[in-house]
Amino acid sequence: MATDWTFLTNYSHVLLSIAAAPDQTMREVAVRVGITERAAQRILADLIEAGYLESERIGRRNRYKVNGSLPLRHPLEQGNPVSTLLSLLGPTGTAFASTETAPSTRRRKSASRARLGG
Repeated sequence: MATDWTFLTNYSHVLLSIAAAPDQTMREVAVRVGITERAAQRILADLIEAGYLESERIGRRNRYKVNGSLPLRHPLEQGNPVSTLLSLLGPTGTAFASTETAPSTRRRKSASRARLGG
């Protein structure tokens, strides 16, 4: 029985990672997703080119913004915007506005406490 597959692609993992922390580095995204930094950069470039992400340079770092109003790309999901994916699997489990990426810190902390049993 194979245990190395997942339900989501690396593209969705990168998008979810960016939605959780819009100012993280590509190295941080790569580590979080479990891919190489080069693969993370390639995926990020594709997402920016397709309009799913916007990039803004702030000092020496980039900050990313998810465009949640664009449709998911596979024919089975095309009727749903990206914000639906983020609302289901994003860092807070709550709906994202069409371009909002920053999760609520308070909800994240309470979710962490719940997982820790306190």
